Amino acid sequence: MIEIITKLRQDFDSLLESASDPKQLEQIRIDFLGKKGKLPALMKELRNASPEEKPQLGKDINLLKQHVENKINSKGACLGTKSSKKSDETFDTTLPGRKELTGTLHPITQVMEEITSIFFGLGFQVEEGPEIETDYYNFEALNIPKDHPARDMQDTFYIEDETVLRTHTSPVQIHTMENREPPLRIIAPGKVYRCDSDVSHTPMFHQIEGLMVDEGVSFSHLKGIMNIFLQEVFGKDTKIRFRPSFFPFTCPSAEVDIQCVMCSGKGCRVCSQTGWLEILGAGMVDPAVFKAVGYDSEKWTGFAFGLGIERIAMLKFGINDIRLFFENDLRFLKQFPNL
Repeated sequence: MIEIITKLRQDFDSLLESASDPKQLEQIRIDFLGKKGKLPALMKELRNASPEEKPQLGKDINLLKQHVENKINSKGACLGTKSSKKSDETFDTTLPGRKELTGTLHPITQVMEEITSIFFGLGFQVEEGPEIETDYYNFEALNIPKDHPARDMQDTFYIEDETVLRTHTSPVQIHTMENREPPLRIIAPGKVYRCDSDVSHTPMFHQIEGLMVDEGVSFSHLKGIMNIFLQEVFGKDTKIRFRPSFFPFTCPSAEVDIQCVMCSGKGCRVCSQTGWLEILGAGMVDPAVFKAVGYDSEKWTGFAFGLGIERIAMLKFGINDIRLFFENDLRFLKQFPNL
């Protein structure tokens, strides 16, 4: 059997030297290494050898196999092809390349970062708070006691009797004021939760709460900040109006509207033919809130505002169903390259 191994090696070297194209090289590989090739057949013959001969013969066959594989790979490199490549396979260099797919920020994230950047420029800092809140921080410290009818305005997820998923990011202002002395300017972006679901509401959505406290802060300051912010988001020509409203934690309170971005104030289905769209709520901080955190309402005044990120994004991008933001449909998400 040793003579057979030596003869196979000589035959292989001779055939390999005469191979001049990938097709011939592939045929040599099949003849020697294929399932029905000469080396697999030789391994089957090994079982008939004596126990004394098997170790040396097995070693010699493996050395021959390594020799064949190495020589075929080297020859394949010289011929400009891989030995394992089928002879009818070719690479067409004229074909266009495959475009690398790159991800983008979610439209909600893009809008939140844009809003945060605007308030950074106005001197506001970002504060964060827990999404699981006590009843005290979510309601009572914000001038909403247990028997207050304003609780009906919030469709709340209760975890326990005194523990809720926060219904707004307003509790962050309470945490901040408890731990910091005025003056302060903060915004609190984050997720909030309410028992509500339709084309314009989801059980989880995003809000940004804003708070400014200092000596001499008035409603005029609130109007100035809101005008700057909304015109940065929707354009310098955006018309803005304030309507009297009610919130337990601000007094006086107002709803802030912008001229309809869909019809430019002419009246359409989106704005219910009014020409205006409600965009956020705001007002002067109620003295009862300052009392809850130990601020002197005779010395300090402030304003607060809150807005829904999804609401801004829907108007900014012309989207009519809030649920599209959360369905993870790439066909939808690819329409929003990074701002």
